[in-house]
Amino acid sequence: MNITAGMVKEVREKSGAGMLDCKKALVSSNGNIEKAIETLREKGLAAAAKKSGRIAAEGIVTSYIHGGRIGVLVEINSETDFVAKNEEFQEFARDVALQIAASNPKFVSKDEVPENEIAKEREILRKQALNEGKPEKIVDKMVEGRIAKYYKEVCLLEQVFVKNPDVTIGYLLNEKIAKIGEKLSIRRFARFEVGEGIEKREENFAEEVAKQLAK
Repeated sequence: MNITAGMVKEVREKSGAGMLDCKKALVSSNGNIEKAIETLREKGLAAAAKKSGRIAAEGIVTSYIHGGRIGVLVEINSETDFVAKNEEFQEFARDVALQIAASNPKFVSKDEVPENEIAKEREILRKQALNEGKPEKIVDKMVEGRIAKYYKEVCLLEQVFVKNPDVTIGYLLNEKIAKIGEKLSIRRFARFEVGEGIEKREENFAEEVAKQLAK
């Protein structure tokens, strides 16, 4: 079957995988888009799942400072000190710190988001949908769609990578696990912004970081 650029683009947008991986998955699935997406997800999850039970207690704490205005500290764990000293691992850690500076996540993963916060968000989104005049029967689906968008905004692993919009940070992490061959994890982070919490003139420093990357 002829694999078109449009098919590759659709799989890439839905899976977050790289273009070459998407094309290979489409070839192996004989052009079946849903099957190709499933294959890509299974491949990434399988590589990470094999190592999920291991203990990753080594690693590094790395930092990123943007213009003296935004600072980030992030802890990335590995199984061995040898991997922690690996240049590719350290580059990944720097990319994660940059992501946090640019996109300002609140949590590492969806598991960290408090249940009461999600419940409150659902309630707000439901009222918004009803106020927009949406039919009751589709409101719940709309709310879940907006909750998924909310996760992408506040959870680091769900965010689109600022240096490559074709992948998420979670996908990038699984890719590194498969390549390096050890369990890796983003344990915690802290982000500081000058004047944060002080009433001041509105300045979007996160947007400034993103613009710098686009140059």
